[in-house]
Amino acid sequence: MTKPTLLALTSLPSTYMDELSNKYEVVRLYKETNPEGKLNEIKNDVTAILTTMGNMVGSNLIEALPNLGCISCYSVGYDNVDVECAVKNDVIVTNTPDLVTDDTADTAIALMLAVSKRLAEADAFVRFGKWENRNRFPMGRKVTGKKVGIVGLGRIGKAIARRCAAFDMHISYHGRNQQDGVDYKYFDDLTQMAQHVDYLILSCPGGDATRHIVNYDVLRALGTDGFLVNVARGSVVNEVDLVQSLHDQIIAGAGLDVFENEPVVPTELKTLDNVVLLPHIGTATMETRGDMADLVVKNLLAFADKKTVLTPVTN
Repeated sequence: MTKPTLLALTSLPSTYMDELSNKYEVVRLYKETNPEGKLNEIKNDVTAILTTMGNMVGSNLIEALPNLGCISCYSVGYDNVDVECAVKNDVIVTNTPDLVTDDTADTAIALMLAVSKRLAEADAFVRFGKWENRNRFPMGRKVTGKKVGIVGLGRIGKAIARRCAAFDMHISYHGRNQQDGVDYKYFDDLTQMAQHVDYLILSCPGGDATRHIVNYDVLRALGTDGFLVNVARGSVVNEVDLVQSLHDQIIAGAGLDVFENEPVVPTELKTLDNVVLLPHIGTATMETRGDMADLVVKNLLAFADKKTVLTPVTN
């Protein structure tokens, strides 16, 4: 019996890819010298797609594959997939929710501490011999007891809030609606919350609804003693406004794990010493990435066996 074809736009660790190969004919499109030609050759055989953030699965691809039935995202985010088009074409979309919560929240706290305590600068200060030469390292900022505003109080936002509570921080949040059973102070206006807090942490979804919601006005409200931390999506922040705000010291600093045009990071950001830059490693631990790959495989195998997938996206 001929195996269905899985179009792999990204890769999982080898053991997981081997497991998928037992059930699917896996076509690694990212390895093809002529991907367009290969896609045209196999388009009628493809029943499932393996993708991750950065691999766009738009309507043109979905509609070009007449037997496509499942798109499995190796990520919690799925704004790289045209879900509306998928639903219209009876294509199931799955993701990896919950698994990334702790690591992403940990990364937010790490960035908050790193930019406040100037940890990246301090490391370079020691490595390049400035301490040995009796130079004085500039002082950082205290985190404990400060005010923090979280944009997006979902699973990750709540996990960030719990960690901030351990630092005796005063927690506020902004989202589309005030949540029942949540004691944190709610702001329906993001600019007002930015004006109220010392730290603005972004953990909201990406997409059109949140594109550039953090702009110059919000950053100016955050102010010269305020810090921005982004573990959400690069699209949430107007990067041009952020660069200007950091350069002109409109805000005190920023900790960034995500960018608008990854993996390209604006040269201006790399020249500033009041920003900590990470290469989108919020979920990059061996434990979490392994759990994510395992869930992706289980979803794809369930689909192949005509069983209910574990984590369908409900848009």
